[in-house]
Amino acid sequence: MTQPATSGGGTSPVMVHEMLPGRVLLGRGALREVPAQVDRLGARRVLVVAAPSAKVVADDLVEALGERVAAVFDQPRQHTPAEVTAEAVALGWAHGADGVVTLGGGSAIGLGKAIVARTGMPHVAIPTTYAGTEASPVLEETVDGVDTVRRDPALVPDAVVYDPLVTLTMPHGLTLTSALHALAHAVEALYDADGTPVTRAYALEAAECILNALPVVLDDPGDVVSRERLQGAAWLAGLCQAYGRMGLHHQLAHALADAFDLPHAELHALLLPHVMAFNLRAAPDAAARLARVCGGSAVAEVMQLVRSHGGPTALSELGVPAAGLRAVAEAVAADPAPNPRPLDAESVLHLLEEAW
Repeated sequence: MTQPATSGGGTSPVMVHEMLPGRVLLGRGALREVPAQVDRLGARRVLVVAAPSAKVVADDLVEALGERVAAVFDQPRQHTPAEVTAEAVALGWAHGADGVVTLGGGSAIGLGKAIVARTGMPHVAIPTTYAGTEASPVLEETVDGVDTVRRDPALVPDAVVYDPLVTLTMPHGLTLTSALHALAHAVEALYDADGTPVTRAYALEAAECILNALPVVLDDPGDVVSRERLQGAAWLAGLCQAYGRMGLHHQLAHALADAFDLPHAELHALLLPHVMAFNLRAAPDAAARLARVCGGSAVAEVMQLVRSHGGPTALSELGVPAAGLRAVAEAVAADPAPNPRPLDAESVLHLLEEAW
C-alpha cells in the first residue's frame, strides 16, 4: 500500500513492505528434515493431513515421524469445506495432536491452514504441486456453501519443505496446470500498481523459472533439477500472492469456481493467456519484462503450454454454459479487483467468450 509522505518536502508515495515469518527448506532429500522441523516447533504429537494421491510418500513420512504421529487424516477436499475442517480438527483433538503436518497440493495445505485458524497449532507444509499456496497467508474455504477468503500472517506455515523427489510422480496434467496457477500469481504481481521492488523481483524470477523449467519437465518428468527450479518458482509466486494484490485473473477464477464448482488448477491455467492478452496491452512494463524472460510473446508461449494439456483447455470443456457467462461478467465488473485495464461488463464478457 502507498500513502502520501508527511515530511521531506514533497508528496512522493511511501512504500511499505512487510516480511512474513517462516522457514523454507528446498532441495533433494529435504523430506528427511520434517521430523527435525516438528521437534524445532515444539510439537510432540502431530496430525498428518495427506492427499490420497500422496499416499506412498505419506506412508514413508508417517514411518519417519514415528511416535510423533497422533493421527492421519487422508480426505482433504477441494475448496476446503468447513465441515471437513471440523472433522479433521476433531480427529486431531481426540488423539492429542498439538501440531499439523500437511502433504499434498492446495487442498491438503489449505486444510492445514484452516486447522491452524481454529487451533493455533504449528504447521509444517510439504507441497507436492506447484501452486504456491503454502507461501501465502491466504485461506480460501467454503463455509455454509459460500466461498470465503481470509488473510492472516498467522496462516503462513511455520516451515515449508520443498523436496523435488516428492513431485516425480505428479501427473503430466497437474504438473502443467499447477505451474501455470503459480505463474498467474507472478503475472498479476508484475502489474500490481501497489507492487514493490521485492514483489516485482519475486514475480520476474518466478516467471522466468516457470517459463524455462516447465517445458523441460513436461518433456522429461524425471528431470529433478528442473523440478527443483519449479518448486523455487512456486515459493516465489506464492510470496507474490502474499505481498501483492491479485487482479482480474484471480477474480474471474473465483467467480467461475463459485458459480460452476470448477477445479482450481485447470481453471487458472486455461484463463491465464486470455487474461494476459487482455491486460498486458495496458501494462507495457510488465509486458516488456515478460517478453525478455521468454524471448518473445509471453501470451503466445503460455497459450502454447495450455494447448499442450491433455485435459480441458476451454471453459466449455469444463462444463461452463455459454448462457452463464454474462452473469459472471456483470458481477466482476460491478465490483472490480485492482487491474491495469478498466473493466466493464462487455469487455469481461468478450474475454470469457474467448476462453469459452
